[in-house]
Amino acid sequence: MIHIITDIQRPRKELIDKFKAMSAATVHEASGRKGAADCGIKPVARGIRICGPAFTVRCHPGDNLMLHKALEKAQPGDVIVASVGGYYEAGYWGALMAISGMAKNLGGLAIDGCIRDSEEIIGMGFPVFCRGLCIRGTTKTGLGLINHPTLFGGVVVNPGDLILGDDDGIVVVDRNMCEVALKKSIDRVEAEKKKSARLQAGTTSVELNKLESVFEWLGLTEDRSS
Repeated sequence: MIHIITDIQRPRKELIDKFKAMSAATVHEASGRKGAADCGIKPVARGIRICGPAFTVRCHPGDNLMLHKALEKAQPGDVIVASVGGYYEAGYWGALMAISGMAKNLGGLAIDGCIRDSEEIIGMGFPVFCRGLCIRGTTKTGLGLINHPTLFGGVVVNPGDLILGDDDGIVVVDRNMCEVALKKSIDRVEAEKKKSARLQAGTTSVELNKLESVFEWLGLTEDRSS
């Protein structure tokens, strides 16, 4: 088996840049409600965003050896997307690794596991999404895989897929569907602007979403005496 695949396809930079203006929730909805990673994976601090092609890593539980190799091989703008076999009682990523990531101008880290040195990482501005924080160290003895399909937060991520994350969470967009997803996201933003104007003018959300028929079908009753 080849452990490390280095030649991967990535979305065009102009596409990635346009996604940066979108919210993760908007892109998730516009993509047919696909690609939402587990809601337990969140930015290490509010206001952090990531947007870039996935550079996938599979680590052995409690071991971060392959993350160090990923730091060596990833390209500027790449988001390292890591799974750790479901073992969360370890800090797989720390401040020194974040310094290396910043030196290489990476797009950030998204890990279905825990990190440590969070205060330092937040202070230096390296974007990290993780499941939590853990002070326990890791071993560096287990070979894993780089740029193979990886299960991340319940979503299969292929190398080069677009990773978009904000305070609400992370959405994964199939690399081959980025143009379609972007167009649908832009259309959705424009549609929501019109809905916002109607709500501000006094239309109720029940009227806007045509929910009266749903309530009627469910048999909703209410006291109308007042």
